[in-house]
Amino acid sequence: MRRYLVLLIVPLVFVLDRWTKLLIIQELPVGRFIEVTPFFSIVHARNTGGAFSLLAQHAWAKPIFTVLPLLVIGMLLFVLIFYRMDFSKMLSLTCILSGAIGNIYDRLSYGNVVDFLDFYYGTYHWPAFNVADISISFGICFWLFVEMKAYFRAKSGKAAARP
Repeated sequence: MRRYLVLLIVPLVFVLDRWTKLLIIQELPVGRFIEVTPFFSIVHARNTGGAFSLLAQHAWAKPIFTVLPLLVIGMLLFVLIFYRMDFSKMLSLTCILSGAIGNIYDRLSYGNVVDFLDFYYGTYHWPAFNVADISISFGICFWLFVEMKAYFRAKSGKAAARP
């Protein structure tokens, strides 16, 4: 039972994601922004595509970016419930799951994802993102770190074992 405690991250990320998105929806009209610093603004953007608005201009993007995350959510739930893994891997997959649930909620509710964090330098903008995107990005980066660490540890162990 203790191994499932990490799944408490899911409702925490979901509530934080919903709360921040609802604040943006209620307080800032779509397309408007509040400049916070010379390199960061709070914006109200709607993303109909994938990550970084990928393929947003295509009509077939909406069904793909609705069905694909649902499949990923199902797969992650299956893996997290039925496979044994160390805490680091479970944490990383739970963060990915948490963000995916937050963004699919938007897609099913609004037909798009609400983004509001906008970093930029002059006219160069990183695509706007949200709390769910942060959770997904952290989960992916942490998972890659854990896998690379295991790979290099195993590789150095093999090198040390050679005569």
